[in-house]
Amino acid sequence: MEQLSGMFLGFIDAWGYLAVAVLMALENACVPIPSELILGFAGYMIFAGRMSFGVALAAGMAGGMAGSFLAYVVGHKGGRPFIDKYGHYIFIKPSHVDMAQRWFDKYGLKAVFFSRMLPVVRTFISLPAGFAHVDMKRFFLYTFLGSLPWTALILAAGMMLGESWQMLMQLGHRASIVFVVVFVAVVAIMYLRFKHRKASAQAADVD
Repeated sequence: MEQLSGMFLGFIDAWGYLAVAVLMALENACVPIPSELILGFAGYMIFAGRMSFGVALAAGMAGGMAGSFLAYVVGHKGGRPFIDKYGHYIFIKPSHVDMAQRWFDKYGLKAVFFSRMLPVVRTFISLPAGFAHVDMKRFFLYTFLGSLPWTALILAAGMMLGESWQMLMQLGHRASIVFVVVFVAVVAIMYLRFKHRKASAQAADVD
């Protein structure tokens, strides 16, 4: 894995945005490449002035959406038997698919949104969505909305950490937990502020 990581970093270093898009496509197509590695190093490249945040975000999102679509189509057309038979050729573990399936069985299409912020599940959730033949437009919408904050945050974290960006790799799955906590806190604060403004506006109308 260490040799592969070095190869991926060399690919990003040489090909920039294209490499970010390709690797994120592979990661979302169920090839186990850590997005913390891809986006963390891209964040460092932004820190070093070799990439821009906006274009790197667009490349990561474009690749992620393409990979998710591919995994969805494979799940839709081939079903679980196809994955069980051929998935090991691209290192797909049945236990990882089972984990994603449990999330989907419990939460339905909403799992496509929330799981994009969680370790392991985010890589494989497109498969059970394809197995279930969910509406493709809604799948794309939930995938986009779930992937955007995760992609932006890891890029920003890599950029802020600078030469210490590899801390993201050391954190590993804990980075996802930190993200979920931050994301929930931000959403809660925005919701409370919205409720406060709404209550203030209603009070003003009464006066």
